[in-house]
Amino acid sequence: MDKLFILALILSAMPISELRGGMPFAIAYALKNNISLYFVFCAVVLMNLLGMLVSFFILDHLHKKLMKIPRYQRFFEKRVSKLRNKTEKIRKSYSSLGFIALTAFVAVPIPGTGAWTGSFIAWILGLNRKKSLISISLGVIIAGIIVFIGTLGIFSLFKI
Repeated sequence: MDKLFILALILSAMPISELRGGMPFAIAYALKNNISLYFVFCAVVLMNLLGMLVSFFILDHLHKKLMKIPRYQRFFEKRVSKLRNKTEKIRKSYSSLGFIALTAFVAVPIPGTGAWTGSFIAWILGLNRKKSLISISLGVIIAGIIVFIGTLGIFSLFKI
């Protein structure tokens, strides 16, 4: 594997860049090396989904450790618990409208949205994990398609 492709996979799994940062590098690598664009698309999306799983793991386990620190515990109980109580309506209606909203939020390929942020929102609001994983995964696939098509369009426009 080429360094460019490894960079693309790393960028795809990281917060901030996610697949919006990794997909163009992966497509450039695929076009340069005559590799299937569908393979590259799947690899980038899977790495971004791996990032989502890592984010849930970090949030779950880091939170448990941090709850042992009195300052963190007070902050969490004061701010986050209050937020969760205020968003009880969201959690109750999550089975229909919230699922679509979380999917759409993750699917919009702009900075600040994506699998990592979607995972954080689902975690902080205490949403159903299984539904959140499905919703975020669908959003990642949609964002992947948007970025994939957009990247190919830009590359063809500039004859890259």
